[in-house]
Amino acid sequence: MTTPTTTKPLHAVGTAHTRVEGRDKVTGAARYAGEIPFDELAYGWLVLSTVTRGRIRSIEDAAVLAMPGVLTVLHHHNAPPVHTDYVGLMGPPDPTCAVFQHDRVPFMGWPVALVVAETSEQAREAAETLVVEYETEPHDVAFTADRPDAYAVDGHMQAVTAKGDLEAGLAASAVVVDEEYTTPEEHHNSMEPHAATARWEGGRLDVIDSNQGVTWVAGELANLFSLDPASVRVRSEHVGGGFGSKGVRAHQVAAVMAATILQRPVRVVMTRRQVFTLAGYRSPTAQRVRLGAHPDGRLRALEHRSLSMTSSVHEFVEPSAGVPRTMYDAEAHHTANRAVRLDVPTPTWMRAPGEAPGSFALESALDELAEKCGLDPIELRARNEPARGPVSGLPFSNRNLLGCFDEGARRFGWADRDPRPGLRSDGRWLLGTGTAAASFPAGAAPSTAGITAEADGTFTVRISAADIGTGARTALTLLAADGLEVAPDRVRVRIGDSEFGPAMIAGGSMGTRSWAWAVTTAAAELRERLVPGGDIPPQGITVRSDTTAAVGALAKMERHSFGAQFAEVAVDVATGEVRVRRMLGIFAAGRIVNPLTARNQLVGGMIWGISMALHEEAVRDEVSGGHYGADLAGYHIATHADVPDIEADWIEDHDPHDPTNIKGIGEVGIVGAAAAVTNAVWHATGVRHRSLPIRPDRVLLAGTRGPRA
Repeated sequence: MTTPTTTKPLHAVGTAHTRVEGRDKVTGAARYAGEIPFDELAYGWLVLSTVTRGRIRSIEDAAVLAMPGVLTVLHHHNAPPVHTDYVGLMGPPDPTCAVFQHDRVPFMGWPVALVVAETSEQAREAAETLVVEYETEPHDVAFTADRPDAYAVDGHMQAVTAKGDLEAGLAASAVVVDEEYTTPEEHHNSMEPHAATARWEGGRLDVIDSNQGVTWVAGELANLFSLDPASVRVRSEHVGGGFGSKGVRAHQVAAVMAATILQRPVRVVMTRRQVFTLAGYRSPTAQRVRLGAHPDGRLRALEHRSLSMTSSVHEFVEPSAGVPRTMYDAEAHHTANRAVRLDVPTPTWMRAPGEAPGSFALESALDELAEKCGLDPIELRARNEPARGPVSGLPFSNRNLLGCFDEGARRFGWADRDPRPGLRSDGRWLLGTGTAAASFPAGAAPSTAGITAEADGTFTVRISAADIGTGARTALTLLAADGLEVAPDRVRVRIGDSEFGPAMIAGGSMGTRSWAWAVTTAAAELRERLVPGGDIPPQGITVRSDTTAAVGALAKMERHSFGAQFAEVAVDVATGEVRVRRMLGIFAAGRIVNPLTARNQLVGGMIWGISMALHEEAVRDEVSGGHYGADLAGYHIATHADVPDIEADWIEDHDPHDPTNIKGIGEVGIVGAAAAVTNAVWHATGVRHRSLPIRPDRVLLAGTRGPRA
């Protein structure tokens, strides 16, 4: 077939498009990792420890092996070896992935066995029958701000930073805020639980998985099992949410072990309760913020210290104290992240790791400072806009935070707000409004992509991207269409296959930005190779791109998305109820590829902010070491009834220093949202809540101070 003559670009980018896979998802044609059929498929069921610390004394598997349908029971006496002495894409692996390698139990819910059977029901019944005896040891799961064994953490975005004399700056300040803010343990709870199917085919390991980066998982499995990377293929076409939790976990490793022993496909799917233990979570935090300011609100001293917990087997730190390193400057500027090792599972990345809890503390403290200075909260932030990165000293590529506040204040009706708390009411409800700033880094990572001009006049894009519900597949379709100067319906994007080559994971709000760079580069190269009216061979014409050099050549600058969050709440101090009546978020996030899915992402983040402020809290029993209510009945999240009126929008945000002008939007929507809600609760009641969530009992105990002069 001849190459079609191209015309001027159709500009699909920037116009609203429904998801290209939307029909498949709503009709059930889109199959997820736990749904794809295989011949001779066996089912594995994980058995988790019922003690928090100790060792396995015995596993009595003889009776279980005799049960109907049971094929094998894997545990530390018979499991294949795995290796953790390597550094992967995300650093050293969490030893939790190295299942069944020893008899030690470091936390409640540690994987101690895998029962494999012909059906899922048989595997579950057998797993629940398996008797495991333990020798228990004293455990410690108590997270408190005054832990004497807390230690300072160094590393990427976690190092202690300090400039200027903090104590002198605070002593010389006319206005000082010195408060502690706490957030609880929080869990991802994706709609689709973690699932993986492993099989050997033609001497190669093939894994069908639900993850956020197929090349990442393929590389980790190759390292763990000492395999040639070329012999491992991981596919993850459709993912029902991830939020940071869907990386390399125990279920994939267990599935590979069982498939290797049985030489047949084995599927392992986590239950909802198992997800609470094995899929990671956001650590609780205890954060101290000290602010010292001139009478006009300009900061002289800023300190933000955060404590989070990690497991005894692996270090993961919630870098909450990193937020002021971007947001506000002061002559004395100190930040530090600390951690404490406890007998708990290892935390992990969760939507806006660091920024979500860190912004709650910092933006609440800024609101308290505004109150003490008698300043409007937006004006206070405007007076503390930094000219350069407060810690890095680097210039901002662009910074439109104040533009977000200007537009948000206009649309929210902020000018009509009386700053005094406790003045507005609606029947039994006290009404208040609050605001907070948001930011999230706009990074990029090297990625590769291939585009084929097919003989029928269509184009196929192949990239190891992951669409975890963000609409990335659709965004890449629009970007490729514009790059090729064709209509979107002539472009087919294939993702989620490690065979397509290395690419950035869906994480850190870097996915679409990184993949877009690779896809548009390949599109430009392919367009140059195509001769209008020329022949396309039956196998098509393919080009591949690699952005490694281009990403490495980016000038060192502070690159971020920004936003302004606004909330109105109603509080009944007689019942303790807090209801969010409306929220508005205005963001500066570069070029918006698909307004429809972009708004979906931003609104989703804001709703999670409501959930964080008012609902979410995982509680550990210090006696047993396990969770209370590790399910969606005991762990409360925001639902439709909690979100009556929420709107997200954006302002023009051109970055002259960025070749794509695309910034991530998956995480900036949650940043500052919880602070806006809690600041609104203060405005309604005159009482400041510094511990999340703002439960009814906390409202009842705090009461109200009424209006202030």
